[in-house]
Amino acid sequence: MTAAPDLECTHLTRRFGETLAVDDVSFSVPAGSFFSILGPSGCGKTTIMRMIAGFLEPSSGDIAIKGRSVLDVPPNKRPVNMVFQHLALFPMMNVEDNIGYGLRRAGNSKAEIARKVDEVLDRIGLPGIGKRKTDELSGGQKQRVAIARCMVLEPDVLLLDEPLGALDLKLRERMKVELKSLQAAFDTTFVYITHDQSEALVMSDRIAVMNAGKFEQVGTGQDLYYRPETAFVAGFVGESNRWRGRIERVEGGTAELRTEAGLTMRGAARGAAADQIVDIYVRPEAIRIGRAAGDVAGFDNRLSGTVGSLLFNGAASRIIVTCAETGGEIEVTLPQSGEFANLARGAPIHVGWSADQANCFAASGG
Repeated sequence: MTAAPDLECTHLTRRFGETLAVDDVSFSVPAGSFFSILGPSGCGKTTIMRMIAGFLEPSSGDIAIKGRSVLDVPPNKRPVNMVFQHLALFPMMNVEDNIGYGLRRAGNSKAEIARKVDEVLDRIGLPGIGKRKTDELSGGQKQRVAIARCMVLEPDVLLLDEPLGALDLKLRERMKVELKSLQAAFDTTFVYITHDQSEALVMSDRIAVMNAGKFEQVGTGQDLYYRPETAFVAGFVGESNRWRGRIERVEGGTAELRTEAGLTMRGAARGAAADQIVDIYVRPEAIRIGRAAGDVAGFDNRLSGTVGSLLFNGAASRIIVTCAETGGEIEVTLPQSGEFANLARGAPIHVGWSADQANCFAASGG
């Protein structure tokens, strides 16, 4: 018999007056996995989190944890805990008192609380700091203490609501790796919400991309990045060049289209049909560059132009190519080999990419 998922939401809907904040969303999260809900502000992801935690009641639908509905279970009785962006550590308490707060409320003995607090401090890599005040901790240490305060209660599901949002960039990068390691160490199901695609891609086993109350696509980071199923996912996850055009013909799953600027392009049809207005998306790193036209002769799509701007960022450096045919701009990732390290603004350049690296989706209103 297959074990029930740690969390299962079925036909979850939430209305605020006339506003449909969450629109018939269903998903399940297997035990011990890291599941993220990724989407722009206002898409409904925090509303889902608050319903799971019990702070909001669904307008309809069900929420089950380990196979049992929790709709009639109050927030303080649900086997979930929540970490917020503002960590809400108690400033008048030291670290061990902060972590042991929930255990004291649950009536655990002093000896049991001391043992569990010491164990969880070891597991988050901060042994021996129990007597320190919270204002003596770094941002990353506070983050780990906030997680320890939840994990010491052994929840079935830990909910994390944009917990890295208040950290500076360098610490946020480090905490992505640490959070994933903590999740694996505790083997607890994490449900994480964020508007930051990098956080979701780095940490998650599976990601739901949310837009206007619905899930557009659920899959691995690789699925979302390389095989987007909708125009929203193609545009929201990662960076993309985009053109709009009309499909002239479709053959073997490949569409040939003419852009509004008169360029002919080929891309994966993704269900689009002849005579349809589509947007075509191409990743900057999918585009190859050459100093001569022959360097990109083997590609389905080829353009020539000049280097308009250099965007140096080490291994992630890019150029903006001004297209000779239309004057439009194309963003291209420079190869890490260093062979184009001496490119200068105004230099002639040729670019090319294959049809299967371009995704066509019906344009909104098209």
